[in-house]
Amino acid sequence: MTPFIKACIQANEEIALTIKEYFDPSWFEKTVVGAGGDISSKLDLFAEEIFVKHLSSFGQIESEESGLIGDGAAKIIIDPIDGSSNALSLFPFYGTSVAKVNAEGLLDSAVVCNLANSDIFVKSQDSEVQQGKLFTTSFHTPHTAPNPEIGLFEKAYAYPELVAALDEEKLKFRAPGAIAVSLAYARSVNFVLFMGKFRIYDFAAGLALCEGLEVIVEEDYVIVSKDKAVAQQIEKLISNI
Repeated sequence: MTPFIKACIQANEEIALTIKEYFDPSWFEKTVVGAGGDISSKLDLFAEEIFVKHLSSFGQIESEESGLIGDGAAKIIIDPIDGSSNALSLFPFYGTSVAKVNAEGLLDSAVVCNLANSDIFVKSQDSEVQQGKLFTTSFHTPHTAPNPEIGLFEKAYAYPELVAALDEEKLKFRAPGAIAVSLAYARSVNFVLFMGKFRIYDFAAGLALCEGLEVIVEEDYVIVSKDKAVAQQIEKLISNI
């Protein structure tokens, strides 16, 4: 485990513990439009502050909330709360996303955490993806469902024609609302589909965790699946709409 990944884990543990033990009603307040274009809540900014404290010594931080923070040869791309609407609705599917791009421009570390259940997924440049739990030291190869019955379709609400096409093909799905966290579970579901504008904060870490899977990235959609045929089937449905 690299020092950077250890620091990411410590930051996630601090955020998770604070949310569990000392939840602050002011976190529900919205503040200003963040660098990613969404309105930042005080919860987003609280989590950002924790990440800055733990990670600023490793390089310049690029946050969805405040944009560029600090300096350094490496760039650390963070979404302090992935699925903040879920978190602010107390719906248990939200987390954090961190990716580090080194001085040579290579993504060498990725960490995605589901704060709602403490699952954390990590990958460094020289190692395979590993899954563990916050507040433990044990990591393992990510769990994989042999015959997954559902996929995950982020932003499904905006694409009713594609929803109908997936239903026609009997491709069941859920729409949980946190793309980096959904991508972290790509090995245990039938597919992960995102439709809409591609933003680096949403995908830098999540896609890094999908190494070895079938990944299709276009300007307005992303498809990930263990099964190449499923990924191609979904892409064909998109092209026909």
